[in-house]
Amino acid sequence: MISLSRAPRLFQVAVAADPSFAGGVRRMVAAHLRLWRLPHLIDDVVPATDELFANAVRHAGTGPSGTVAVSLEYSGDEVRVTLADSSPAPPRPRTPDAGAETGRGLAIVEALADDRGTDPPSPGNIGKKVWFSIAVRGTT
Repeated sequence: MISLSRAPRLFQVAVAADPSFAGGVRRMVAAHLRLWRLPHLIDDVVPATDELFANAVRHAGTGPSGTVAVSLEYSGDEVRVTLADSSPAPPRPRTPDAGAETGRGLAIVEALADDRGTDPPSPGNIGKKVWFSIAVRGTT
């Protein structure tokens, strides 16, 4: 028998590829973590998701008429966040200039997450999926 706290949970939404939707994405992710009784993960999952959303909006080249698919999965052992956009180009980590205001997104995700990666486009799709996972280590 699977207890409710260990049952797999999934939340998916498609969001306009526009920076003005970033706050809504952050609120949705935080709300689901609270719903799943994982508020202790908000400080890591929300900023990492925010960075991937910003990268998808900035670098996928879809424009405001495009979308970014956001998927949040809780398996009982980890939370995995996946963002899919329409660009097949993989993310490229870079080292920004010391005074640069951008260019640290993937480094932030790497610092917050236990694992991260990119999946190629699924058959029939042109875009990639960028994901990270964070292990569930106790509760508050």
